[in-house]
Amino acid sequence: MDIIEKAVSVLMHDGTVVYPTETVYGLGADAFSDEAIAKVYEAKSRPLSMPISIAVSDMDMLNAVARTETWMQKFLDTFLPGPVTVILPARKCVPAILTGGTGMIGIRMPSHPLAIRLITRFDAPITATSANLHGSKDPQTPEECTVPRELIIDGGRLSGIPSTVVDLQGKQIIRSGADIDRIARFLLTL
Repeated sequence: MDIIEKAVSVLMHDGTVVYPTETVYGLGADAFSDEAIAKVYEAKSRPLSMPISIAVSDMDMLNAVARTETWMQKFLDTFLPGPVTVILPARKCVPAILTGGTGMIGIRMPSHPLAIRLITRFDAPITATSANLHGSKDPQTPEECTVPRELIIDGGRLSGIPSTVVDLQGKQIIRSGADIDRIARFLLTL
C-alpha cells in the first residue's frame, strides 16, 4: 500500500494526515466528519470560533461545497489550482464549524501533485489548515509540523509562503501570501 492509500485509510477513519501543498504543510481531515474536524481544532489548539479552510481537487468538488457566480469563474480558472484560498458562500453541506458561523468557506485547490492525489483518491474535501500549533510558524518541512497526526506525507522542503486569502465576493485580499502581486492586479480587473 502506498502512502496515499495509507493516508486515505486514515482519513476514512476520522484521522488526521499532514500533507504537502505548494505553500506549506497542511493538516488534513475529513471535512464532513464532526469527529475529524474536532481533532484538527484540538491538534492546533485553535479557537472554535475561527474558521478552517478546506481543500478540493477540482472545480466539481468546489462547486459542491460553495456557491459561485459566473463573473467569479475567470478568477477561479486563472488561479486554481494554486497558492490561493478563495472565500466563497458555503453550501448547506459544509459543517457550520468550518465557517466560524459566517456562512462563508475558505477553499484551496492545491497544485502539489501529492495533495491532489490525496484529495482525488479520498473523493471528498479535506481540511486545509497549516500543520502547526495556532499562531506558530508555518511548516516548510515535515520536521516543523508540530501537530499530533496519524500520518505524514513527506513532500520535502516547501516554499513556506502561505496562500493568499481572497474574499472573492468582496473582491478583496484578506491575507497577503504567495503570488500576491499577480492576484492583486487581477482583482482590479473584476
